[in-house]
Amino acid sequence: MITSALWTHLIKDLRIEWRSKEAINSMLFFALLVVVLFSLAFDPRGAFAREIAGGVLSVATMFASVSALNQAWAREIRHQVLDAQRMTPAPGAELYLAKVLANFLFVTIVQVLLAPVFLVMYNLSVQGQAWELAVVLPLGTWALVANGTFFAALSIRSRNRELLLPLILFPIFVPALLAMVQATTAILTGESDPTLWIKLLVGYDIIFTTVSLLLFDVILHAE
Repeated sequence: MITSALWTHLIKDLRIEWRSKEAINSMLFFALLVVVLFSLAFDPRGAFAREIAGGVLSVATMFASVSALNQAWAREIRHQVLDAQRMTPAPGAELYLAKVLANFLFVTIVQVLLAPVFLVMYNLSVQGQAWELAVVLPLGTWALVANGTFFAALSIRSRNRELLLPLILFPIFVPALLAMVQATTAILTGESDPTLWIKLLVGYDIIFTTVSLLLFDVILHAE
């Protein structure tokens, strides 16, 4: 159930992004750059393209998302907005969940825009069940933004937050990254069943989202 506070935070972030396009533009440019560079470094044709496509897409999404995750909290510091939010009676978990939903939507939009370019440049054809990609990609994206939003808030007061976030986030995200790559590769190649990796992603999302929701109040009110 979406509460009024969560809805207010979410609408505010969506309106800011609609006006500025900062997060989506930076993510899309970076993701396109990664996809193009990998296509030049390797010969993306036939079976080999299907084998590396999952890894390229996952890594492109991971690196591109860092800039948006940092920007999400940097906006709250301006004009002491974050301090005002700390004084509201609404639970900090609602602010966290609104940020996660907004970032999830932004990353998903970038993935949708990137998909046609990705399919054309790597000449991909799905050998497995294509609908399973609509399960794997959102689960992997949620794992990335749920952890990224939490750790971005944790590092927001650091002078080197742009460097600190990937140093914390990437090692924690490795299990989900592995599951996302293996599941995507299994679907594209059709050589194995991705069910185990999908279950791992579901478990990862549940555990880390729950922990982040429980601990976010501590992070929000920390001096």
